[in-house]
Formats: sequence, structure tokens, C-alpha cells
Amino acid sequence: MQHKDSNIQARIDEWLTPIFDTTTQQEIHNLQNTDPKELEESFYKNLEFGTGGMRGIMGVGTNRINKYTLGKNTQGLSNYLKRTFPEIQPKAVIAYDCRNQSDTLAKLVADVFSANGIKVFLFSELRPTPELSFAVKELGCQCGIVLTASHNPPEYNGYKVYWEDGGQLVPPQDAEIIQEIDSLTYADIKFDATPELIELIDDKIDQVFIERSVKNGSFVATSEAKKQTKIVFTSLHGTSITLVPETLKQAGYTDVHIVAEQASPDGNFPTVVSPNPEEPEALEMAMKLAREIDADIVIGTDPDCDRLGIAVKNNEGNLQLLNGNQTMVTMTWFLLEHYKMQGLKGNEFIASTIVSTPMMRNLAEAYNVDYKEVLTGFKWIAKLIKDFPDKHFIGGGEESFGFMVGDFVRDKDAVTATLLACEIVAYAKDKGSSFYNMLLDLYTKHGCYKESLISLVKKGRDGAKEIQQTMIDLRTKAPKEIGGEKVVLIEDYQESTSENTQDHTVTTLDVPKSNVLIFYTEEGSKIAARPSGTEPKIKFYISVQAPLKEESDYKAVETKLDQKIHAIKSDLKLD
Repeated sequence: MQHKDSNIQARIDEWLTPIFDTTTQQEIHNLQNTDPKELEESFYKNLEFGTGGMRGIMGVGTNRINKYTLGKNTQGLSNYLKRTFPEIQPKAVIAYDCRNQSDTLAKLVADVFSANGIKVFLFSELRPTPELSFAVKELGCQCGIVLTASHNPPEYNGYKVYWEDGGQLVPPQDAEIIQEIDSLTYADIKFDATPELIELIDDKIDQVFIERSVKNGSFVATSEAKKQTKIVFTSLHGTSITLVPETLKQAGYTDVHIVAEQASPDGNFPTVVSPNPEEPEALEMAMKLAREIDADIVIGTDPDCDRLGIAVKNNEGNLQLLNGNQTMVTMTWFLLEHYKMQGLKGNEFIASTIVSTPMMRNLAEAYNVDYKEVLTGFKWIAKLIKDFPDKHFIGGGEESFGFMVGDFVRDKDAVTATLLACEIVAYAKDKGSSFYNMLLDLYTKHGCYKESLISLVKKGRDGAKEIQQTMIDLRTKAPKEIGGEKVVLIEDYQESTSENTQDHTVTTLDVPKSNVLIFYTEEGSKIAARPSGTEPKIKFYISVQAPLKEESDYKAVETKLDQKIHAIKSDLKLD
């Protein structure tokens, strides 16, 4: 049966030629007979690099993660590496997470690299993404690959590319590599490995990484306070179990309780609906254990261990889940305090993203350090370190539960950030305070902020069209008021414009183009709309703020901010 779209049919026909193995061809025939809609979804486009590399559903087809789409990527990358580094034998390091097929896909990528004469270091078992970023520089590699789909559902996998500085691909390399990949056919892929060019690694890097993490994540807490800090940790069936417990141990934390039911790596994530620490449900088992043993802090990491969610005790003695912005500002403040005690030299900076809390800018101003704001995605924060070599990066993060401590890793790093969170709890114990009280103290000094994220899932081809239309409507029918507050500024990152809606002056945004719209109101609210680069979602980020005079007023002010958020959601029909 021929597909009505000739472009889709041409792709299907190609995948039924002898270039592709019989198993692949049989799967396509099965879809033709049983699920034509899935067949269309699998072939209607090519998978593209987004904010986190290439990520998609596993299966046959040009729009799926499989040996051929990843093989073509790796062949293109091999060609680019050899052309970019003609005087040396390029080296690549490869890691993978707990996802189904991650180990076999990692081996496939290693085979293609080696077939092209590239030296490969391959982790022999699953390892956290931040360790891969670290290993690129530590081993003197020109690039790194990690097979992961981060916190996506079980049917996903992905392919993240890192460059020689340990950061993810950014311009101009990303576009140049994509151009190289697009110039290839599937017949160009070299699958036949050169085994002597593939070297298995694991402990060789593990201990060095842990030592650096302890060095960067340990500060002023006493050894006694560390011993008294009761920690519940869950790896959510992911890679963090390989490094986090040992890192905490070497840093002096001995009262660590691991959620046993979630400790074994498993790409099906049997105990959670979604292995995403942004979602409260993912931490339910950890929260239950923490209540039973009266823990001070709960920490959960996503499958590839670059994001973390935490809960700490509030002033009623109950565990309080924190959002990514709250964790980020507390961690950033703690680092700034440490640097202040050591003596700021005047060249330091912190960083965050355009959809994260405006409170980060307030912290930078209070400590007289530079604040740099970039597009969503940690690759842009890592790029800042490369772009400003005379500046010293203290730390920074984004609202989506990612944080980076210093620059020994050039990506969000839940190993070191987990240690930093525990360090704050232990330090607060020494001071007769708590993580939660330190957050409230920040609100009294720098303004009380509250954020809300709404993610609308729109799957498949029709969903992509719906997301596109939503952004078009927001641009062409821009709201003059949101939640009863007058819109005073509109930033359009696709057009690189910032328009003052009062006097209609327009300035240019000096950042790369991105499909993001941000509305600012006269009362300091901020509403951003952005299609996800890695998932079939459109996301709305809401930030509201109000002054907080006394910590005792927090509940009342929080209620007021909740009402603001509700009004904004209602206005944008996001309830």
C-alpha cells in the first residue's frame, strides 16, 4: 500500500532496500499491515538536533532512534572530526545510561567511529552524563557521545554530542556537523569495527571524577555536622547509583539511606510513571522513607544524573519539595557566600537561562558579580565559559532542576550538585538554621519569587502543527494584559527583538535566535512560551514576585503569589 505523501513513501522505499537489514525491513512491513499511522510518524521527517542533542522514540524509520539514524550521525561526525583535526588521530569517549538498548547503541557508535580510524574510549558500564563531560577533557578527546534520553519516558533514547571543551555542541560546529550528516546516504555508514581502536574504561575515570566533585562540592560544613545530616537518596533506576553514594561517602556523609526499590538500573522505570525529578510523583517513595526515618533532605536524580530534585524540612518540620528555581538560587547564594569569604577578585560571574527566575540577577547585583543570561539548555551556559576565558564561573543553573558547580564539568551535574545540597543542609545545622530558612532569608533580602511551569503535551505530526500555531497566535495576537497586569515589554527571541509596548521602542536581543516569547508586566511578572527542543511539548514558564518584609509573612505572601499565578493561567487558558 502506497502512502499518499510521496516524500514519506520515498523514505519507506529506501528503507526496504538491501542497505538495511532484514529485521528492519520486516518491522516496516509489520507497520504497513498493522499500524499505518505509526509508520507515517516514523518516516514523515528526519530526527533533528534540539537543545539537548538528538532525542526520540526508538524504532525503525528516519524519525526514530535506531542503528541507522545513529550510524549516519556518527559517520557524519567522523568525517567532520577527521577534517577538523587533520594533524592528529581524533579521539572520542562514549558513555550510556540505563535506557533500553543504550548499551548496544553505544557499542554501535563505537564501532562506526573505530571503522573510520578514530580512537574510542568506551565506558564498560552505564555512567552519569556529567562524568562523560568530564572525561572528554580528562582524556584529551576531541568529542564525546552519551546515549541517553534524560528524563523522557521509557520508549525514548537519545544521542548527545560533546566537543573538546567538554560542553555540548554549539554554533558553528552543530550546523556544520548537521550539514555533513545531511550530505550522506545510509550506504555511506561504515559499520565494520576496528576492535583495536576501542578501549574500555570505567574505574580509570571514576575516582578522578569523584575527587574533583568532592573538591568542588565541599565547603565549610564541619565533619560532625556532615555525620549528623540524614540523607535519603534515590537514583530512580538510573546511572547516579554508580557514583553518588561513593561521592557522599568520600565527602564525609555517612548517614545516607538509599531507596532500595529504585536502586537497580532499569530502562523500564518500573516504580514511577516518569523518571523525572521535576514531578513530585517521582520522589514519592523517597519522601515516604524520609518521613519514616526523619531525614533532613531527600534527593532524587534523573536517569542520566544531570538533574536533581530535592525536598527539605520546612518550619513545621514537614518535608517541602523545592522547585528548580528555589534550589538554584539557594545553591548560587551559598557559592557566592563562600567566594565572598575567600575574597571576590572582581572577575566572577554566575549564569542562568531566559526562562528561569529573575531572582538570579538580584543575587548577582547584591554580590557585585556579573550575571549572564542565555537561551534554554546548559550548552549555552558551558559556552559562556569558553567565550569569556578571563572570567571565573562560580556556578549557575536553570529552572528545570539542573545546576553546575564551577567549570570542571561543562554540563549540568547532579553528582556535585547533590553533594552541594547536602553541604548546605550541614552548614545550616552548624548555624542552628536550615536549608528552608536560608531560602526564606533570601526572599526577604532579594524579593519573594514564585514560579510555575505548565507543559502541554502535543504528540506526533498533528501535535507539532498545533504547537507551531500556538506560537504564531501569541505573536500575531499578543496580549495587552495578562492576569489583570499590563504587558509592558515583549521579547521575541525568534525575531531578536525586545519591544517596549508603552513607547513602542524596539531594541535588538544579542543572543542566538530561538522560538521563545517572553512577556513582562508592570508588576514584575514574567511569562515565557517555548516549544521544547527535546519533547513533544509546549512549555509556559510563569514567574511572579512581591516583597517579603518578615519570614513570618511568607505564607500570606505565597498565597498572594499563588493567586497571581492562577489569574495568569486562567487568562492564557492554561488551567
